[in-house]
Amino acid sequence: METELDDEVVVVGGGVVGLTTAVVLAERGRRVRLWTREPVERTTSVVAGGLWWPYRIEPVELVRAWALRSLDVYEELAARPEETGVRMVEGVLGETGLDEVGAWAAARLPGLRASSAAEYAGQGLWARLPLIDMSTHLPWLRERLVAAGGTVEARAVTHLAEADAPVVVNCTGLGARELVPDPDVRPVRGQLVVVENPGIRTWLVSNDPVSGEVTYFLPQPGRLLLGGTAEDDVWSAEPDPAVAEDIVRRCAALRPEIAGARVLAHPVGLRPARSAVRLERETLPDGRLLVHNYGHGGAGVTVAWGCAQEAAALAS
Repeated sequence: METELDDEVVVVGGGVVGLTTAVVLAERGRRVRLWTREPVERTTSVVAGGLWWPYRIEPVELVRAWALRSLDVYEELAARPEETGVRMVEGVLGETGLDEVGAWAAARLPGLRASSAAEYAGQGLWARLPLIDMSTHLPWLRERLVAAGGTVEARAVTHLAEADAPVVVNCTGLGARELVPDPDVRPVRGQLVVVENPGIRTWLVSNDPVSGEVTYFLPQPGRLLLGGTAEDDVWSAEPDPAVAEDIVRRCAALRPEIAGARVLAHPVGLRPARSAVRLERETLPDGRLLVHNYGHGGAGVTVAWGCAQEAAALAS
C-alpha cells in the first residue's frame, strides 16, 4: 500500500532546471521539497540572457525535442508577460540561413524568414522567439511551486545521499561536478554588460565566423543585456573590465546607439557544460531512486520544460 511518504521527492538545485522540474512534479501530485544553496534570485540562472534557442548543448536530436516542448509552454506563458517574465520578441539570428535551421524549427516557427539588409548587414534569420526575463521568471516559478504544494528550503548539500526522500532529483548544474561526482561537468564562463536601453526593441545574435565570438543584445524590461563570452573551464565569477569594454564595443558596432548607454551592472555566470545532458535515473545503494537532470550548458532556459517533463516521468 502506497503511503504519503512514497510520494515525496527532494529536488536538489534551485536554478531554472530545478525549479521547473519541481513545478512539474508538484503539479503531477508529488510532495516536493526543493533544496537550494542560494535563493533563486542569486542562482546562475538569473544571469542568463533568456533567449529561447539551443546553445552549447548536446545531444542535438534530444535537445530539439526538449526545446520544442519548452516552446509550447513559453508561448502560453507569454500571454502574461508581466507575471511570468516571458515575452515573444522578434530579432535576428546572424550568420544563419533557413537551410541551416532545419525542419525541426522551420515547421514550428512559421514566421522564420531571411533577414533584410536593413535588419542585419550579413546573412541572418528573422525570428520571433521567447525571451525570458529571469529576474521575473525565477520568482514566478517559485511561487507556482508553492501554490502546487511544494516547499523551498535554503540548504547546502555536500552529498546527494543527504536528501531524505524515496526519490531524489539532481538538478545541481555545475555543482554535480563535486556532488555526483562527475568530472565531465565543467564551467563555461559568460560575462554580460547590462545597460540602460537606448530604445532597442529587437534582439540580435551575431557570430563571428573567424574568431567564433558571439555578440548579442537582448532587450529586457527596463534594461538591455549585452554579451557575451564563452570561456571554457574558467571559474572566475569576477567581471573583467577589459572584457566588458570589448562587449560594449562589439555591440555598438552593430547598433551605434549602444555606445553611449549608461552601464548598470556587470553580471557573470558559469554555464554548467557537459559533453551531453545527463537525464537518466539510477538506484541508490539503499534502494531509493535518483534522477539526474543536469549538464544543460548555455541552454537551460531553452530546454527546461522538456527536460522537466522527462525527469518527472523518470521519477515515477
